[in-house]
Amino acid sequence: MTDATAKNSTDIPDSVFVELTSTFGLGEVRERRYLADGLMNENWKVDTAAGVFALKRVTDVSHDRLVRNLGVLDSLASDGIPASAPVPTASGSLVAEVGGGVWCLFPWVTGSHLRGVDLSLSQAASLGVHLGRLHEGLDRARDKGMLPAVPETVPADVTTPKRAVEKAERLSGAVGNKGACTGFDVAAMAALEQRRVLISKHAGRRPQSGVPAGRHGWTHGDVQYRNLLWEGGDLAAILDWDRVGVRPYAEEVVRTAQVQFGVDGVFDLARVSEFVRGYRSVVPLETSALADGARRLWWKRMTDFWQLEFHYDRGKFSFDDLFTADEALLHWWTERLDQVEDAFAAG
Repeated sequence: MTDATAKNSTDIPDSVFVELTSTFGLGEVRERRYLADGLMNENWKVDTAAGVFALKRVTDVSHDRLVRNLGVLDSLASDGIPASAPVPTASGSLVAEVGGGVWCLFPWVTGSHLRGVDLSLSQAASLGVHLGRLHEGLDRARDKGMLPAVPETVPADVTTPKRAVEKAERLSGAVGNKGACTGFDVAAMAALEQRRVLISKHAGRRPQSGVPAGRHGWTHGDVQYRNLLWEGGDLAAILDWDRVGVRPYAEEVVRTAQVQFGVDGVFDLARVSEFVRGYRSVVPLETSALADGARRLWWKRMTDFWQLEFHYDRGKFSFDDLFTADEALLHWWTERLDQVEDAFAAG
């Protein structure tokens, strides 16, 4: 976790922070700094007598699921995967419930978040290797009984064009009712109108099966540049294990490539291919599964409006920039659908 965007924070009440330092046995605290990078959870860098740590308040995962997920990190680290095991509380728990919040603590890892073209081609391939090893490591954790068995199939919901258009129309109404005629409101309204046209035009290219192709198993769920730290050219840490779950492997490969290498409204297809090549050197995933995964993610992006739902339904604006960037990428991707899928198959 870098502290380049850190700022002083008053988000933790003093009484809660005192209890947290006691719960984790941190001793004297020299500095506490809020990290503004996070989108869902809240993070602080804490410099204490016991060392330097990352303190995390988890806001969108249940306590039991978080404890289960954090429990596999020791096993992954022993496999050579750059995953830092959490610091237990004085009572041995991996999670602390204090002040109405759910908290966990990790040793501080020095590094930088690198996106897209900031990675060399060899680093892109290395990231693919790390993802393959992560999947293998989670599979071994399952064999040790640390994760539940994997079901035989993992059905995937394919949003119908009718349902997608209905969502777009509802959000258009929300923009009209709740918007303040800002630049974002104008862009959102135009994007929703364009999206309805795209959905109708390309409905026949959507996935036809409710069962994804290829292998599936336990996955991280959010491997992307905000959750990766690089140091000296190497991957130093994979962060944020909140969303560990069973998914098609191709889904995680394609999603990671999209978030990592979909920059400024275009895919860096050379890095996509290198990333996939690195992954397949560890996990021999079929090209048909990767093409299927790419098509499914494209249709999901086409029919999903989650950033706008956060903005207009929940009054949360943290994801506004993501919507703007993803919208540009969706249009570029749609015009080059076969080319993008060929890049995944070429890896």
